[in-house]
Amino acid sequence: MDEPANSLAHNLIESFAFAMSGRNRRKKYQEFLDLLRPRSTDTILDIGASDGDISAGDNYLEKHYPHPERITAVSPIPLERFSGRYPKIAAITGDGCDLPFPDRSFDIAYSNAVIEHVGSRARQVQFVREMRRVSRRGYLTTPNRLFPIEVHTRLPLLHLILSKQKFDRCCEFIGKGWAAGDYMNLLSRGELELLLQAAGIANYRIRPMRLFGLALTYTATWVN
Repeated sequence: MDEPANSLAHNLIESFAFAMSGRNRRKKYQEFLDLLRPRSTDTILDIGASDGDISAGDNYLEKHYPHPERITAVSPIPLERFSGRYPKIAAITGDGCDLPFPDRSFDIAYSNAVIEHVGSRARQVQFVREMRRVSRRGYLTTPNRLFPIEVHTRLPLLHLILSKQKFDRCCEFIGKGWAAGDYMNLLSRGELELLLQAAGIANYRIRPMRLFGLALTYTATWVN
């Protein structure tokens, strides 16, 4: 396939991926409203907000929630551009695995597609433990590791066939080294369940969000 054809195929794949991501974010936002039923007085901690709105799906909660003054956003990097775009939202720099808040500071802890990026399984457990500690209710989403296309790199099947080390080398070889290492540690449903249990959460519920009949992402919710 020549370069123009390669470019066209790449653009089509990316356009489809962004369209599916936007659809997924809309559905997850509605799911959040339906499942958690936040009141106008509820305080929400968004763990893992993005400083750069690359697409319409980024910071979806902040864009659409009707009570932004009740949201606190936390990120490991300073949210300087974020604060300019969302001036009513408190922006805090902090580690999701060591949150700078007292116990039960918030009504809801919210995290959308972040836990797969925090590092090792031990850090993932600590991340959920901190969500549970600082809130009364929790909402967490993550991509399904067993979906046939890896959603970050758009690579089909390789993340299922290859070991993590070999998949990382493949990513580096094709110029997607940003996806290697601790940037991405995906979870299956079973692994997510074990993680929630290890974090001390017993009364959780997990729901799949499907694409073409297959679980694309999982949503976990709980009440402390």
